[in-house]
Amino acid sequence: MLIFLSISIIQGQSPHGSTLKISCDACHTADNWVVKTDSIFFNHDTTRFALEGQHNTIDCRQCHTTLEFSPVETNCVSCHLDVHQQSVGKDCSRCHSSNSWLVNNIAEVHRQISFPLLGAHAVADCSQCHTSETNLRFEPMDDACFSCHQPEYVATTNPDHEQAGYSTNCIECHKIDAFEWTGIGINHDFFPLTQGHAIEDCARCHTSPDYSSISPDCITCHNEDFLATNNPNHQTLHFSPTCTTCHTTQPGWKPAEYNEHDNQYFPIYSGSHNGVWDNCTDCHTDPNNYAEFTCISCHSNPETDNEHNEVAGYSYTNTACLACHPTGSEDGAFDHNNTNFQLTGAHTNVECLSCHANGYAGTPIECVACHMDNFDQTTNPNHITLGVSTDCASCHTTAPDWNPAKFPNHNDFYPLNGAHATIKDQCIACHNGDYNNTPNTCVGCHQSDYNQTTNPSHTALNYSTDCVLCHTETAWTPASNSDHDAQFFPIYSGAHDGVWENCSECHIDQNNFSIYTCITCHANPETNQQHPGVNGYLYENTACLACHPTGNADGAFDHDQSNFPLTGAHTSVDCIQCHATGYEGTPTACDACHLQDFNQATNPNHQSLGLSTDCVVCHTTAPGWNPATFPNHNDFYPLQGAHASIANQCASCHNGNYNNTPNTCAGCHQDDYNQTNDPNHQAAQFPTTCQTCHSENNWSPANWNHDDQYFPIYTGKHKNEWNQCSDCHSNPTNFSVFTCITCHKQGETNDDHDDVNDYQYNSAACLSCHPDGSE
Repeated sequence: MLIFLSISIIQGQSPHGSTLKISCDACHTADNWVVKTDSIFFNHDTTRFALEGQHNTIDCRQCHTTLEFSPVETNCVSCHLDVHQQSVGKDCSRCHSSNSWLVNNIAEVHRQISFPLLGAHAVADCSQCHTSETNLRFEPMDDACFSCHQPEYVATTNPDHEQAGYSTNCIECHKIDAFEWTGIGINHDFFPLTQGHAIEDCARCHTSPDYSSISPDCITCHNEDFLATNNPNHQTLHFSPTCTTCHTTQPGWKPAEYNEHDNQYFPIYSGSHNGVWDNCTDCHTDPNNYAEFTCISCHSNPETDNEHNEVAGYSYTNTACLACHPTGSEDGAFDHNNTNFQLTGAHTNVECLSCHANGYAGTPIECVACHMDNFDQTTNPNHITLGVSTDCASCHTTAPDWNPAKFPNHNDFYPLNGAHATIKDQCIACHNGDYNNTPNTCVGCHQSDYNQTTNPSHTALNYSTDCVLCHTETAWTPASNSDHDAQFFPIYSGAHDGVWENCSECHIDQNNFSIYTCITCHANPETNQQHPGVNGYLYENTACLACHPTGNADGAFDHDQSNFPLTGAHTSVDCIQCHATGYEGTPTACDACHLQDFNQATNPNHQSLGLSTDCVVCHTTAPGWNPATFPNHNDFYPLQGAHASIANQCASCHNGNYNNTPNTCAGCHQDDYNQTNDPNHQAAQFPTTCQTCHSENNWSPANWNHDDQYFPIYTGKHKNEWNQCSDCHSNPTNFSVFTCITCHKQGETNDDHDDVNDYQYNSAACLSCHPDGSE
């Protein structure tokens, strides 16, 4: 100190720097420079850092480490280590005081950072949220509930928040100041919990883990109440399960008001009945069945009957009252004649219940709804048999006994044209009172006209009784068989026009006009001479018509211009062989004429082989069915390789016998197998399945699967080390005998096996120890 002071004196300066402007004796005595704490008179409050709390009791040198006092910083972190690692800022005084490091106002501090500690948060340990290895670092956190409470959200099962897709904003359902995860704070405005619904136990309504699956419909929770109610019985009356129709959420279901009664059933809160009743039982006398009601307990007789004089169909019943007075008012009472079903004819005398036995609403207006029995029982005509329309009005009026009746759709059964149309209203003329058995053919009514006709005599000429062939419906004359040209043969046009006078010139049998002749005019030998070289020509009536359907020589039928040209054996066949049943519609399929040939074919047997009956698949029209091909041979036996090259040499394999040709290799190649001696297949007992080694292209090269079945000679160390099978198989008559030691000499082989116990120099030992030929 003396040295220090000496230097200071020499320099003429205070050791405390130039900024400390107090007298030395404020801290020091004249005896020495030692400073005694109790003798210091310096007032620290005059500085910018007043000494408070524990700062009053510490040695000055704990803060002022040099004699020059002024450079000391006044912020906390200049003296105190930041144990929070800059996670809460540098101002320690935000949480701590100079008296102690303990923090007593955590709640107040949290309010300053917009996350007040309420409910369970107020008693939570800081480290529960602010996790760190020292529990002293308080990093800023997301103030969203889910950032801390995700595990609780995921683990929740009643309800399962994840499965239900609930919001992760917890405060939508839970209170932030609560101590438990109750749902008391949930915003239930989507289904207001009022009166009887104001309950705190969610499980009373939410009985399943999935809280969102519950329906807002009353019946979801109150179905048992609905079913158990019997005054009135809601089920029997088919009341709406929408409870709010009549009830509020007030406990006890009362008071209840059925406002829909006026709209759905009958006005009792308005109109004439408003205020004239006290209880439901005034009208609904059976409390167990509100579908029943009465009007006549109030509207009694004889007054009611007297008020309904001259009302057609009036009936003194409850349902009749409601049907005609649906609003309960005398004015505007129901009038049938103002509806779409006016009462006329027999309907004016019918009592209402005859039609409205099942009630008045929805009564059908179709005749058949009431008169189906009449329809079913009608026999003249039988409506069911004829398929007559059930729309009675189409034929009948409402006059009694269904008469008079008309039949406007007569043309649907029998068209009335010409002379028939003029008597359409004279039903008796044709039906004679019997509407079931009236014939619908001309002759059915006009048989007597047919029989009495003499010019010409229809009966003698055996004319058709189908009158329309010659006559119209307008009159019997004029009559014309002009359809002869179109239906049979042109006699009014073409080559035959004008060359005949009487029908008997062609129709020689007056009793059968289906018989005709051409050869009375077209005689021989002229006709034969006119058909030289015509295949299948016949001198007969049917042949004439078949080839000359129009009667002209020009355009006569030419088979070669048809879809069946005559070729091969067909050119020499008489027409009648194919056209025995006529010329029109003769089939062109081979089997139509040749099915018997097909069935009798034995080499091969076409039936047993299931060959196609389409002969042209294999045959031409050449006589004797030869030559023949078999293009679908592959469907029975595929011809490949060398077999394909002899596909047209059938005799090579079949030898004229097409039924018993074998389909195995050995069946044809047994001689090749027997004669093979390199190697000898028989001696080696090779299989007769040739395809095991050979392909269908040629016998060689052949591939014997020696590697997989016996010993690898095409792979491994023996590949390319041999030339002939006899290199190893020394006995050409027995390929089961083999040798290894012709190549593997004893001297070298012995040397290679010096250390091999029980070694033997023989072929069997070689194979036993080296099955794949590898060392």
